Amino acid sequence: MVAPLMPKATAVWLIDNTSLTFRQIANFCEIHELEIQTIADGDIAVNIQGKSPVEVGLLSWEEIHRCEADASADLVANKLENDVREHNSKAKKILSPTQRAEKPSAILWILTNYPQVSDKEIRRLLQTTDTTIRKIRYGIASKDQAYADLKPKNAIHLGYFTEKELEAALQASVKKEKVKKAAPKKKAKKTAKKTTAKKATAMKTATKAAAKKTTAKKATAKKAATKKTATKAAAKKTTAKKATTKKTATKAAAKKTTAKKAAPKKTATKAAAKKTTAKKAAPKKTATKAAAKKTTAKKATAKKTATKAAAKKTTAKKTAPKKTATKAAAKKTTAKKAAPKKTAKKSSKK
Repeated sequence: MVAPLMPKATAVWLIDNTSLTFRQIANFCEIHELEIQTIADGDIAVNIQGKSPVEVGLLSWEEIHRCEADASADLVANKLENDVREHNSKAKKILSPTQRAEKPSAILWILTNYPQVSDKEIRRLLQTTDTTIRKIRYGIASKDQAYADLKPKNAIHLGYFTEKELEAALQASVKKEKVKKAAPKKKAKKTAKKTTAKKATAMKTATKAAAKKTTAKKATAKKAATKKTATKAAAKKTTAKKATTKKTATKAAAKKTTAKKAAPKKTATKAAAKKTTAKKAAPKKTATKAAAKKTTAKKATAKKTATKAAAKKTTAKKTAPKKTATKAAAKKTTAKKAAPKKTAKKSSKK
């Protein structure tokens, strides 16, 4: 059976509008029978306005009349409201208003009557969260005022789940507890295996570390030997370089001294060679100079003779007509003078 959302208001309406017994109303509204009696006497819930369960669809008039006729019968809610849990198993989103309101009471009922059920199973059965379960558990344990008035209500009667589902949840929680109890032994075995494995790994790591240390020592010894050989080689190289530098320095000094000694000889030989070459070249130069002078003198004399001959020719050319003229005049005069003589001889001859 599903309790109404507002049990006192429905109880007031049933008391005022029906002839049901206090027991029937108390069982339907999930209120104590004495409280129903005090409501009927007007001691409690005076200002509460009654709410009809018929209008909400929780009850029908036929069910009310049936229970009025039989005082031993109990009110049964309508099929739609009574099968809300079956509907919610198919579509787990819709809950009736009474189920939404009475969910904390159902959680408290499971915690008090079936403490061996785990929170996971409670969450699965009531479609709630772990936080609400913890709040209800620790709130009642700590006597919180917010949970002081909370009373446990049968979750099976409220329609959240069936007895089979509750038994399955109990069996699942018992199995989990057994697994948890057996878990420490398994954990101990696993830890023992892990410890042995750790010891074996530690031994392996220790041997590896020792091998690494020995290899590192050998490597350091090799490095030291190589460093010594390198230092020796470097020392040899430095000594060789110093010896070579000394040799080169001595050779250079010897070359300088020999060059200094050979320099005056070379200069003397060069000067003597120059003098001999100068002496050899001097007569050639004088001969060439004399020949050049002779050629120049010859050329000058030739030029002078040529100029003189040309001058004579020019003067001769200039004086020739005059001489011929004078000669002709003289011949003419002589001829003139000789002509009378010739004529006289001719005449005498005759």
